[in-house]
Amino acid sequence: MATEQFEKSKDTRGDAGTANGKAWLILALVCACQFMVILDSSIVNVALPSVREDLGFTDTGLAWVVNGYLLTFAGIMLLGGRAADLFGARRVLTAGLVVFSVSSLVGGLASTSEILVTARVVQGVGAAMMAPSTLAVINTVFTEPGERAKAFGAWASSGGVGGLAGAIVGGAFTTGLSWRWVFLINVPIGALLITVALTQLSAARTTRRESLDLLGALTGTLGLAAVVFGVMHIADHGWGDSLVVGPILVGLVLLVAFLVVESKVANPMVPLKLFGNRGIATGNAMLLLFGGIAIAMWYFTALFLQNVLGFTALQAGLGQTPAAVGFMVVARYASAWLPKVGVRPLILAGSACFVAGFLWLSAAGPGSGYAASVLGPTLLISVGIGLTFPTLMAASTAGAPEEYAGIVGGLANTASQVGGSIGLAVLATAAGAKAADAAEGTSKAEAVASGYDLVFLAAAGIAVGIALVSLLVPKQEAAADA
Repeated sequence: MATEQFEKSKDTRGDAGTANGKAWLILALVCACQFMVILDSSIVNVALPSVREDLGFTDTGLAWVVNGYLLTFAGIMLLGGRAADLFGARRVLTAGLVVFSVSSLVGGLASTSEILVTARVVQGVGAAMMAPSTLAVINTVFTEPGERAKAFGAWASSGGVGGLAGAIVGGAFTTGLSWRWVFLINVPIGALLITVALTQLSAARTTRRESLDLLGALTGTLGLAAVVFGVMHIADHGWGDSLVVGPILVGLVLLVAFLVVESKVANPMVPLKLFGNRGIATGNAMLLLFGGIAIAMWYFTALFLQNVLGFTALQAGLGQTPAAVGFMVVARYASAWLPKVGVRPLILAGSACFVAGFLWLSAAGPGSGYAASVLGPTLLISVGIGLTFPTLMAASTAGAPEEYAGIVGGLANTASQVGGSIGLAVLATAAGAKAADAAEGTSKAEAVASGYDLVFLAAAGIAVGIALVSLLVPKQEAAADA
């Protein structure tokens, strides 16, 4: 099979599919890669005001520091996942680490806004190669449901560690040194992970000789990228502008062409039969919505703390730390509960935390205290993230053939990233419009706060959508797929 093969000795998997020492060492590697990807996302959030001042970004243009990354991350993820299946996860993961590290160096040394955004776009390419490869490794090495759930819990928690480290280190670097170090820190981490990947992962033993579905890769990648590109321009140009409507229409046409191609070619990049698996179909739908939840929580909360409550970058990072810790703790326990209680109960419980937390957060304003108006609701939201994220990742990849482990991982990551990119564009546009409407007769902080409050209300609505989709998972499947 084309997926990365690991030595099937007692050092990796036992007869019952239970991973031991070697497998857990490999898990540490993929968790470190996930840590790196999430570290880069979260470490940037608290540095955004300093980046804007130093490189002359406009308020709306600043979102491209985040969305430039998300555009290629989401658009190329499917191609990265299929490449991992065909050429081996070791090769694709290592190449992704190289691309990610080099582009981080360029971003850290950027002298103009254009160079920084370009570096972020290339970083997204590296992340799109890394993320599905890590999930392919997990699905290949951990075959027993209980062990796989634990592995997904560790993988998800590593993202929480990255978020925690990013919030603190990003604030410390921005306040004490320079925002440039939020990118430069990836260089030594990447060098270490490249070394570990080359020495610890076994080389692929490819028995299939399928060629990459180039037409499917072209239409799918360009289609996703065009849709995300158009949505990103909403904040700057409005819904009716040609830079919004044109790319979205072109992207939708390309995605329809992609579906036609995938239904007819012998070796499709994304076998449509995979969506016959209830867990994959509903899991990806919920991950699409979850992307908006994550953006509302981490991106907009960081801006709220600085632009409304007047926190410094370091204070904002520390202010998000309790939520990051809460997410890590809950994710660890959720991975243990998943095989016992199934997908639906955990998703419904998490959605309830989202609704309550975001409604609470939407009442915060310039005169609010941090402990009562921000800490409490973000802790509640973090419980929801801890319950839902590892559950959704496990559900959306369960039951897939091993030879499609890479593309299934790519689908799951694509859904989350596309949801985050669209969510950022739509929510940023709504927040900006609301703040502009409230500008007359009120202070700037109050106007900006009203925009963020609208974002948090919208996030509560997204959480309701996740709960409704979870009801489509049959009760027996919700437990069996996990």
